[in-house]
Amino acid sequence: MGKQETKEIESQGWSVGKVLGQGAFGKVMLVTRNSDKQQAAVKIVKKPNSMSKMELVKTEAKILKSIQHPYIVLCFDAFETTDNVYFVMELMSGGELFDRIVQLGMFTEKMAQDVTYKLLGALQYMHDQNVCHRDLKPENMLLSDKTASAEVKITDFGLSKMYDEQTTVMKTACGTPGYCAPEVLAMAPYDFQVDVWSYGVILYILLCGFPPFYGDNDAQLFKKVKAGAYKFIKPYWDPISAEAKDFVSKTLIVDPRQRAKIPDLLKHPWLAGEAAKKARRTSLAPDPEGVNLAKQGSYPIQETAKKLAKNARLKKAGIAILLANVNKANTMENAGPPEDQSSVPVAGSTPGSPGSIDVDVKGERACQCVVC
Repeated sequence: MGKQETKEIESQGWSVGKVLGQGAFGKVMLVTRNSDKQQAAVKIVKKPNSMSKMELVKTEAKILKSIQHPYIVLCFDAFETTDNVYFVMELMSGGELFDRIVQLGMFTEKMAQDVTYKLLGALQYMHDQNVCHRDLKPENMLLSDKTASAEVKITDFGLSKMYDEQTTVMKTACGTPGYCAPEVLAMAPYDFQVDVWSYGVILYILLCGFPPFYGDNDAQLFKKVKAGAYKFIKPYWDPISAEAKDFVSKTLIVDPRQRAKIPDLLKHPWLAGEAAKKARRTSLAPDPEGVNLAKQGSYPIQETAKKLAKNARLKKAGIAILLANVNKANTMENAGPPEDQSSVPVAGSTPGSPGSIDVDVKGERACQCVVC
């Protein structure tokens, strides 16, 4: 790190330590507050030349300064200099949620309840503050430390949007492929409900080990997402309760007006039942009485985590560019016979009818997930 950057951080009362990470956005450094020895991570972002990109950085700083919640990564300070913007963030040394589950070798439905209850509470708090995250994904859910009492928290508000008097709906196509809501992919106006969809995708993966939507390319993936085409596939979903499946299905409804809102989800029997209330422990606290999904032999979250990480590294283009490329390819493609939709499952349709969520797929691996 340059002497000027060190000087600028030290001027705010922090001592600079080792490099924690480096990427396209800038560097992350370990720092210690001189007054009380509080450790933190400072993200150094070089000011972009583009006015629009600079507005995103300023919006992130404004949001981070305005929100404080036990399950959102805390921002101690955010300041700018001539060349850089600095975000002094809570140090999250426990790693990403999926990686931690792999390390533990233990994950049960009750543990998923604990994580969901806390993270949905954090999302509701954000929405009450007129903040929409817009990029919820496993990489943005971190553990506070490596101990058994670690808590999971939401981070990365680089694509977040703060509602104001001029904003009634959002229109910018942004997010991460696989987690974007159908209305974003349709390039339609959208609102806070996109966060509900994204968390539904994450919860689906937590419970069975692989994503609900898949495709050999972006066009196929986006088509499945916009159709809400997913299944609760055997044997992966066999250990999961009917209440959990119902909860997931209410988050993955294509029409955002019909999709469950967070206050309703927090009252859902899967979270509000007596058994669920007793499960309000630390995030990922051991659950010796539950079925360990990670030991079922049909919970491929380790392979999923690796594949998602690889895809994240390969995806340099933003979702808007990917959508533009897909739309261009679709326009140029010769029209073919319509796809047979008789077996495509659509969230919210009547069970047993064409387009229903088919829980029983006759023992076949009908998906194309990372292990099928």
